Amino acid sequence: MTTENKEPKKVIPIAVAEPDEALVSLYAAHQKIYPRSVSGMFSQWRWIMVWVTQIIFYGLPWIEWGQRQAVLFDLSVRRFYIFGLVLYPQDFIYLTGLMIIAALSLFLFTAVAGRLWCGYACPQTVYTEIFLWIEKLLEGDRSARVRRDEGPMTAEKFARKAGKHFLWIAFAFWTGFTFVGYFVPMREMSNAFFGMKLAAWEFFWVFFYGFATYGNAGFMREQICKHMCPYARFQSAMFDKDTLIVTYDTERGEPRGARSKKADISTLNLGACVDCSLCIQVCPTGIDIRNGLQYECIGCGACADVCDTVMDKVGYPRGLVKYSTENAMKNNWTKDQTVKRVLRPRVLVYTAILLAIVVAIFVSLATRTSFKADVVRDRGVMARVVEAGKVENVYRIQVMNATEAPQRYKISVEGLPDIKIMSEDTLSIASTEARWVAVRVQVPPEADKPGSHEIHFIIESLDSPGRLREESKFIIPR
Repeated sequence: MTTENKEPKKVIPIAVAEPDEALVSLYAAHQKIYPRSVSGMFSQWRWIMVWVTQIIFYGLPWIEWGQRQAVLFDLSVRRFYIFGLVLYPQDFIYLTGLMIIAALSLFLFTAVAGRLWCGYACPQTVYTEIFLWIEKLLEGDRSARVRRDEGPMTAEKFARKAGKHFLWIAFAFWTGFTFVGYFVPMREMSNAFFGMKLAAWEFFWVFFYGFATYGNAGFMREQICKHMCPYARFQSAMFDKDTLIVTYDTERGEPRGARSKKADISTLNLGACVDCSLCIQVCPTGIDIRNGLQYECIGCGACADVCDTVMDKVGYPRGLVKYSTENAMKNNWTKDQTVKRVLRPRVLVYTAILLAIVVAIFVSLATRTSFKADVVRDRGVMARVVEAGKVENVYRIQVMNATEAPQRYKISVEGLPDIKIMSEDTLSIASTEARWVAVRVQVPPEADKPGSHEIHFIIESLDSPGRLREESKFIIPR
């Protein structure tokens, strides 16, 4: 038998299936922050601002001024009452001035000491402090809240949570009700509410602002400051190396480490920081101030308060975390040197401009006339020739009484020879009311050549000081 040479069989590799691709999230899961309670100078100032702002906010709508609410922005009749001041939409310039003052104040405070507004007076900070106080009242301090959230649902846990949310919702809707009370007379709205006659739009806005307060202060908290507030993003444009910020003294604190109270840090080669992490636990945004300035820092000073407490316990000098500037920390300046550099030209310019605008607005308010007037030509009546060949134009004049007493006004006109008002030239207007009046103006045929001529109406108050001069045009036809 002959043996045939057979070629070896080729081994075909078998494809091995690759494991399924894993989905990797680029975003870290949000970790709930449990701020620890703290006491100290900055905490006291924070609560002082809570009390001041909320007494003003909740109290103003209930204050009476004469026969009306002291502060009321009545959109239905387009009048804004601020104590003895009555403003109309035509006074928009004052709102513009107020917004400019607010913006410049923000620039000034930020240039001087960083996010003072955020840390002490921002509504988000204020209401978060109030909601945290309610939470602590019913659920205990930080450690108790953490243990309760990690444990199973029990009757006690449910009761405490339910009570907390009940108080949150009640407070939030009281806040929404008060806010709407600045635009609707508070006493009328209260009577309508208890009489179950609250208008639909009023109910909507009470619910809207109440729900916003409940959600922002109860749940979103630091997420508003970190991700939704634009100020956190552009604050760096207003900072410089002489801005007071909450800082950690790295030179003094490092290397950090735990030690006994009686230990000699010079022999342990350790800095003043005992690495207790309390500065992180009290931070409302959950940052570590020892990592340097971060955009999430709202400048509340809670970390400085708790660090001073720890320094007192271990017998070290205070000020490991404090308000200071980058230049002061770098050059080891004294407090006087630091303050002198804080009052730099940039700050002085902001202050001068701000004071100038404030003074200008107050002077303008003090010298403003007690009424306003608008003059428009009556578009329904063309210039016409009437009896004796006289030329007549018709105007509509609106006079707004900005006082809270009835007033009488006299209207006169000048600008052309023998120009006269041929209709009623005296009118009475009730307090804070406005009235339109038709005014017929005539001139002799030979008064001037055909065309458009400039004239002026003079409106003068007969019961109080005030005189306005309004320009218009008189048409003489060909």
